[in-house]
Amino acid sequence: MFDNLSERLEGVFKRFRGKGRLDEKSIQEGLREVRLALLEADVNYRVVKDFIETVRERALDQEVLASLTPGQQVVKIVHEELVQLLGGANEPLDLKGSPGVIMLVGLQGSGKTTTAAKLAQHLRSMELSPYMVPADVYRPAAIDQLQQLGSDLEVPVHPSTSQDSPVDICEAAVKEAGRNGSDVVLLDTAGRLHINEELMQELAAIRDRVQPREILLVADSMTGQDAVNVAQSFQERLDLSGVILTKMEGDARGGAALSIRSILQRPIKFVGVGEKIQDLETFHPDRVANRILGMGDVLTLIEKAQSEYDEEESEVLQRKMEKASFDLEDFRSQMRKIRKMGSIDGLLKLMPGMGQIREQLQDVQMPEKELSRIEAMINSMTPWERKRPKALNASRKNRIAKGSGTTQQDVNDLLKKFSQMQKMMKKFSGKKKGGSAEMAGIPGMPGMDEAGMGGLPSGKGKGSSFTKKSPKRKKREKKKKKK
Repeated sequence: MFDNLSERLEGVFKRFRGKGRLDEKSIQEGLREVRLALLEADVNYRVVKDFIETVRERALDQEVLASLTPGQQVVKIVHEELVQLLGGANEPLDLKGSPGVIMLVGLQGSGKTTTAAKLAQHLRSMELSPYMVPADVYRPAAIDQLQQLGSDLEVPVHPSTSQDSPVDICEAAVKEAGRNGSDVVLLDTAGRLHINEELMQELAAIRDRVQPREILLVADSMTGQDAVNVAQSFQERLDLSGVILTKMEGDARGGAALSIRSILQRPIKFVGVGEKIQDLETFHPDRVANRILGMGDVLTLIEKAQSEYDEEESEVLQRKMEKASFDLEDFRSQMRKIRKMGSIDGLLKLMPGMGQIREQLQDVQMPEKELSRIEAMINSMTPWERKRPKALNASRKNRIAKGSGTTQQDVNDLLKKFSQMQKMMKKFSGKKKGGSAEMAGIPGMPGMDEAGMGGLPSGKGKGSSFTKKSPKRKKREKKKKKK
């Protein structure tokens, strides 16, 4: 979402860093570019005005201008003010009560029902027992949708019907949750295509009846400045406790995220970053500021890895790598875990410095569809073959290629690259702990080598997406072997 803003700001800061001394004129010119970048990102003009003025006052301080690295000082000031603009620090949910009640509100289409399920999954990861309540009796599929999501997650859902009053549903659900021992009640309320008095009266009645600890606005970040206007309307009538921004993985310009906290004086508590149930991230202002300024987000990357790996599993994997017994079964398992963490491009954005050179890495990045091709080839193998890839003969390779919709050459390339990766893993695992086997906190994710990412396909070559050696290089290697 913040890609365009990051690129613009990075260009401005390069000019700051490149100067040994800064004066008032150069700072004013730079801040003018920052102002334009923020306005183009659809940030509220009042927010931009206050932000720029605060940064200007701090940047023109004599201590900053007289320092040895004034450009870096200005970047530091922008970063600090950006963190404050986004809220300063994460504010956790208030889950007091027996049970605690969270009320989700917002316009129709903002993603409330899916967010309720994502939030239930998040609460379960905190070892809490959520209870979901479909209180939207106007949209025919709303109740069925939440019941299906509850079934998939194995989370209890209140048996609402479209004939019941939403207020009565919520009151009965809170009582039922108390009886069955649930810790948190999630109320999925109705929305409309636009703000109207009927909607607000109903939501206010639910609030008065069940007294929720949290009233969270679910806002579509793709709507830009309109999301801020909607948030103000809900704030005036319901006194919101926080905001959840959805569709942050889209190509919106990010203005809602940067404006809504300042305008409402209410924290952004979560952001939806994808369509999957696990695609809900806790909002950390400092981490988002780091991403906007191209500094990466290592803590989020580590948290994603920790959610997929445990210490015992990492130790087993380390021993396999040391003994070169890491087989295709293990490789498939690791590949699936990495894919669960998000797209390769998304993970690269979280690594410090990688945002600036991602364009240069286009030739060695793994397309998402290529991961599916590799998994299809491994799936077409028998368990015996996955453990003994060197034993695959031409007949077996042909069967695997037909079963996966690929060619025998693709299978050969996969086995060749896998053999190279095994050697690389053994080489690096013999070094001190924390080497490439745990790159960026991801156990078993090998580092990048000349063949591509971790010895995986790099997207080059004709007839296959795997990197191929040039004829000249092959001749040189043959000569070396003869010598």
